Amino acid sequence: MSPIKYGLAASRTVAIVALGGLSLSACATKDYVDQQIATVTNHVNAVDAKATDASQKADAANSAAQSAGAAAQQAMAAAQQANQRLDQLTPRVDAIEQRLAAKRPRN
Repeated sequence: MSPIKYGLAASRTVAIVALGGLSLSACATKDYVDQQIATVTNHVNAVDAKATDASQKADAANSAAQSAGAAAQQAMAAAQQANQRLDQLTPRVDAIEQRLAAKRPRN
């Protein structure tokens, strides 16, 4: 065999062996891919469940905060009414105290 033909045959053999090795090492089996996808899907589902739970807790906290705010506003309104009534009674109490102070003791 001539050196040129021998070189071409050798390079073909090397190319075939290299391509065969690469094709065998780069292929993933269907079971492996399914297993990897199942693992990722499980992680995604777990994160989604945690996010949903956190969202529900945030909604509940927001609702409680709004209820507390409404109760605080009602308490403020009641306190303002009480202050107004106290302001109305203050002159009466002062007048009664002045009359009592002006009276002479009986004994």
